[in-house]
Amino acid sequence: MHAKSVAARLGVLLLAVATTVGLAAPAYAAQGSIDHVETSNGAIQVLYSLPGAGGTQPDLGSLKVSLEGKSVKASAKLATEAGTTIKRTTILAMDVSNSMGKNHKFTEAQQAAEAFLKAAPKDLYVGIVTFAHDVTVAQTPTLDRAAATKVIQSLTLSNGTHLYQGLTTAATAGGTSGGRSILVLSDGRDTTNTPLSKATDAIKKAGVKVDVVALAQSPADEALLQQIADSGKGSVIAANDPKALSGVFTSEAQQLAKQLLITITPPASMIGSEGSLEVSVDAGGQTYTDKAFVTVGKAAAPSASPTAAANTAPIPVAEPRFHISKTMMLGGLGAAALGLLLVLMFVFGVFAQDKSKSVEHRIAAYTRKGSRARAKAAEQAAEHGTGVTAQAVGVAAKALEGNKGLESKLDAKLEAAGMAMKPAEWLLAHAGVAFITGLIGLAIGGGNVFFALGGLVLGAVAPWIYLGLKESRRTKNFKAQLADTLQLMSGSLSAGLSLAQSVDTVVREGADPMAGEFRRAIVEARLGVDIEDALDGVAERMQSVDFHWVVMAIRIQREVGGNLSELLQNVANTIREREYLERQVLALSAEGRLSVWILGGLPPGFMGYLLLANPTYLHPLISSLIGFILLGVMTVLLVVGIFWMKKLVKVDV
Repeated sequence: MHAKSVAARLGVLLLAVATTVGLAAPAYAAQGSIDHVETSNGAIQVLYSLPGAGGTQPDLGSLKVSLEGKSVKASAKLATEAGTTIKRTTILAMDVSNSMGKNHKFTEAQQAAEAFLKAAPKDLYVGIVTFAHDVTVAQTPTLDRAAATKVIQSLTLSNGTHLYQGLTTAATAGGTSGGRSILVLSDGRDTTNTPLSKATDAIKKAGVKVDVVALAQSPADEALLQQIADSGKGSVIAANDPKALSGVFTSEAQQLAKQLLITITPPASMIGSEGSLEVSVDAGGQTYTDKAFVTVGKAAAPSASPTAAANTAPIPVAEPRFHISKTMMLGGLGAAALGLLLVLMFVFGVFAQDKSKSVEHRIAAYTRKGSRARAKAAEQAAEHGTGVTAQAVGVAAKALEGNKGLESKLDAKLEAAGMAMKPAEWLLAHAGVAFITGLIGLAIGGGNVFFALGGLVLGAVAPWIYLGLKESRRTKNFKAQLADTLQLMSGSLSAGLSLAQSVDTVVREGADPMAGEFRRAIVEARLGVDIEDALDGVAERMQSVDFHWVVMAIRIQREVGGNLSELLQNVANTIREREYLERQVLALSAEGRLSVWILGGLPPGFMGYLLLANPTYLHPLISSLIGFILLGVMTVLLVVGIFWMKKLVKVDV
């Protein structure tokens, strides 16, 4: 009995000691988080989070703060109750790549983001950055939850995962003031050549906290994401089940709702000094502690109004996808300077042959051809004067002197098109159009050299197309008027008029281009040119084989005699019959010719529509080697098909 009594007393004593020790033991130390520090006028304000505290409210009376090991005076309250003392911003960086569409991950992610907006404190500014093939600031930081919810509901998926560029953009999207954090959601690694260090350096430079929610990542991917979280002093939250995303995002929002604003008043002797700041707060039976190195009184004062800070913060701009290295830029400038130098040397005759010692060149001025050239030069000088325009035209004319084939071709096309411009003037205008379209392309592309080259190509091709269309339209009109003109000349000859008078009748009663060309023939005849030669010039300018035969018939009739009126009437009837046959052939082949236009224009037309409506859909085709190969094969097959179909439907009459 005595032994039992001793044992019982000993047990009671041990229980009492254990109870006493348990009551006196400190709470278990857990990791808190100093998210943001601002110092001004000797006071320090700290945003402090309690990760893992669940729904437990922190014990504000348990706050302990020390600076360099010395206890300092401090007070704490919930940041949501502190008004606008420190602006708080969170950026939701969301992966919108096509892989998020599997297993309903994207739908769950949208619901989780909406849950975050509902649970987040009302004073929290929330922005949204999306990343896939493009990085977009879908919503700048705002307090408007309805606007942010609408943006989330309107998100769509696309290919690619530009994770690192998305993080770099998100790091700057929150501005530069107040407490800033990024909540990243992704299910895959970065698919670009951007180095991870670029994203981590941007996060460290911005000083933002980064938490990463990883969906079904491999160990290697988790290691990369952990480096991102470490650079932002955050953590990686695994969410293998997409349905758990709402809970994860709600928990993150609740932590922000329980975030503390701690105001510290250090002694006057510490103002201007540097040291280690340690904060501890109890919550749910645990003590949350964290340390940070601070400078008292050196940092800039906090913004008085988060709204003003939001308005003055720089607008984040997504990084361009196309980068030109310094070497490429210098090389391009050097090539452009060399090309400009060669052009100037060509224009000013550096490469031209020296004709000063040529006997033919010295006596050319006294020939008929030389006199024409002098007269032409005098005419240009009288027309344009000696101003800047005349000098520019003179430079263009000098450039054409070394290429007589181009000058004659331009002259013939301009005359056939009925344009009063001379070859040098056309060349100058052509160069101006190409230069202007190149500048427009450079402006539209935001400095992209490919847009500038596209503008130059368009400016170089479009004037030729315009000139060709104008020439074709005028020659077709001449051909259509030929039968009626011959009938009019036949009637004039039957009435007793001469050939020259019948041509003058066409000038007075006809319409352009026939009347204009015949007027030129009459003027040349009055200057001493044979009427047949003048009319033959009309046929050459208008590229009319039929009128060539008419002029040949006139020559023969004038040499051997005959009824010219009847001859012209027969030719007019023949031309009408042939035009009737041509129209019949065109009507019968209309379906085939229309098929050429539709089948040839549909692929590039639909591709252009996709580039405007959904550019990311065509990204693999225009950004990869196999895509370029497929485009090349498609272009070759399309050109061959168009050429073959045109040959099938073309009928020569």
